[in-house]
Amino acid sequence: MVINYTQQFFQLYDFIKYLGDMVMNAKELWINATHKDLDWDQRKKYITKSLESGASIIMVKEGESSKIKELGSITTLGGTDADFELVNIVSDDDIKNLDEHKIPYFAINSKDDERRVVEASKKVQSVVVEGSDWKIIPLENLIAEIKECKIIAVSKDIVEAKLNIGILEKGVDGILLKPDMLSDITNAADLLKDANKMKIELTRAEIIAIKEVGMGDRACVDTCSMLTLGEGMLVGSQSGGYFLVHSETVESPYVETRPFRVNAGAVHSYILVKDKKTKYLSEIRAGDEVLAVKNDGTARLVIVGRSKIESRPLLLVEAEYNASVYKILLQNAETIRLVDGSGKPISVTNLKTGDMILIHAEEGGRHFGTKVSETIIEK
Repeated sequence: MVINYTQQFFQLYDFIKYLGDMVMNAKELWINATHKDLDWDQRKKYITKSLESGASIIMVKEGESSKIKELGSITTLGGTDADFELVNIVSDDDIKNLDEHKIPYFAINSKDDERRVVEASKKVQSVVVEGSDWKIIPLENLIAEIKECKIIAVSKDIVEAKLNIGILEKGVDGILLKPDMLSDITNAADLLKDANKMKIELTRAEIIAIKEVGMGDRACVDTCSMLTLGEGMLVGSQSGGYFLVHSETVESPYVETRPFRVNAGAVHSYILVKDKKTKYLSEIRAGDEVLAVKNDGTARLVIVGRSKIESRPLLLVEAEYNASVYKILLQNAETIRLVDGSGKPISVTNLKTGDMILIHAEEGGRHFGTKVSETIIEK
């Protein structure tokens, strides 16, 4: 047997590159809740709003970590009683004492401070940085050089936060905001929510066959989010092509809408999930995260509340794009919809050959849900 090591190398390279490209760099919201001029009852409002807004970490005063955790499950930053201790770094000696339970803080005033940030990034998972007179250039340098450590930028307001998350088109990994008003927290959360949106390339494919195939098990994916018109999930029988299956958000005189649901298809089907990996619909469970995708390709993660599997009559739909044929099996019912070439939902019972529908097409295959560059034949 002759082993083509060159081919294996490039397949491995493609695989690793794919993982690097596909892992979503979700930007984090950290809140500084150490307002010195506010008493506990006043600061409690900021902490509660931070919890409600999905903050990743709350910076607390010494001795208050357990008090804050009574309000909700959250990672705390601050003194020795917090999950992570914030350590002010002013010299090279300070870096030597860093460990996994400490997060260094740097006031950037010189190139030497930049160098210290880079050195510290090799020892910890996150660094907190704050610029003085020069704010943008130091962050640009750090973003370009630091690859494995999160850069959290202190942001005095929403304007500065927006600037920080857009630097070099990549931005920092998160912001540490000390809010002046409760609305600052909400605005910052909305800002990061927009920054964390993904884009999935959708293309138009032509329906070439529709066939009733009899009874089979199909899965409804019920989410913990309200889906909108034009939004659904990407599902398919092959790892190379996913149909945009529309949510049950279309009004009908016969049945109530289920705006949290996508009747996604037969249980063998692939569905795109977190990190743009796939799972079989039969594997989806409460607590999983799946991709909800709009007709313009905008995607977000939604949490699965439950997956409901029932036996129903199925319809086989085949579509062609770029000389490849993709298939999906869906429940044969009026409320099950794909998305047509113009971005509008179309019931599977109204589909006909020649219609254009939206799909997401990929090259290569999947291995345990992860995309790989290899030849796979699926019929």
